[in-house]
Amino acid sequence: MKAVRFHQYGASDVLIHEDVDTPTPGPGQVLIKVAATSFNPADAAIRAGYLQAFLPLGLPHIPGVDVAGTVAGLGPDVTGWAEGDAVVGFLPLTGQGAAAEYVLAPAAILAAAPMKADLVDAAALPGAGLTAWQAVFEHAGLTSGQSILINGAGGAVGTFAVQLAYRAGAEVTATAGPRSAARLKGHGAARLIDYTTAPVVQAAGRRYDAVLNLVPNAAEEAAALAGLVADGGVFVSATTPAPDNPGRGVRTVRMAVSSDAAQLAELVSRVDAGDLRIDVADRRPLADLAEVHRLADLGRLDGKTVITL
Repeated sequence: MKAVRFHQYGASDVLIHEDVDTPTPGPGQVLIKVAATSFNPADAAIRAGYLQAFLPLGLPHIPGVDVAGTVAGLGPDVTGWAEGDAVVGFLPLTGQGAAAEYVLAPAAILAAAPMKADLVDAAALPGAGLTAWQAVFEHAGLTSGQSILINGAGGAVGTFAVQLAYRAGAEVTATAGPRSAARLKGHGAARLIDYTTAPVVQAAGRRYDAVLNLVPNAAEEAAALAGLVADGGVFVSATTPAPDNPGRGVRTVRMAVSSDAAQLAELVSRVDAGDLRIDVADRRPLADLAEVHRLADLGRLDGKTVITL
């Protein structure tokens, strides 16, 4: 089968499009014929070697933690799935990824793919959708009537977070550039802060029950954002470490996403109900994955890119 792998850590040019053996499912595993994977910023950090102390990989490694495809084979004792089923999943970070024609996945992490979304576009849902769900509900504990500031709402995680928070009955303030404004308004953001015209902390003008930070920033910037949380509220960061003790009863969380099939199934049900949109900016073939990484490294990758097989 064709796959993209890196044999050593480094810049985007370490990614090689090559022939590899098709894997065979073992106990508890499902073989998936990949329709698409997607690019996540963590993919570039892993490839560059920045996370190897926390995420040790066996090299050569196939990237791509998101997968959408169809079941092509079942390992021993796997139940609940049949060949031909359309599935999505968020793969283990240290396992071989979905930038390949076929990938193995633990059966327990899979959910049925959305019926009302293209299977290729569904590859944009697992990682970003689960991060948004866990940030908004598990860590922020957001409820109807509360207010939330989502810093970095124009990205894939932020776009899902805006929709989830709005559907939960929260008042959503989103920070984003002009290109994302209309889209986020359509997803339920009540107020937009254009970070290109004024610092977010200066433009915020108030405090919020929850602040979700999705932008890598300096420690002092994170502390300033935590200062926008109302007394007894919560500051959740998926990037920069949160300040340990900002006072005023403010709770801080630095989160990392985890695979959860039940939560993913709930996200899928919302897609099928029309309550959650999957926004895809670009679709690129597998052979272009190194170029996608290069553009990301240069800060020139806008929106969510899915990689088609």
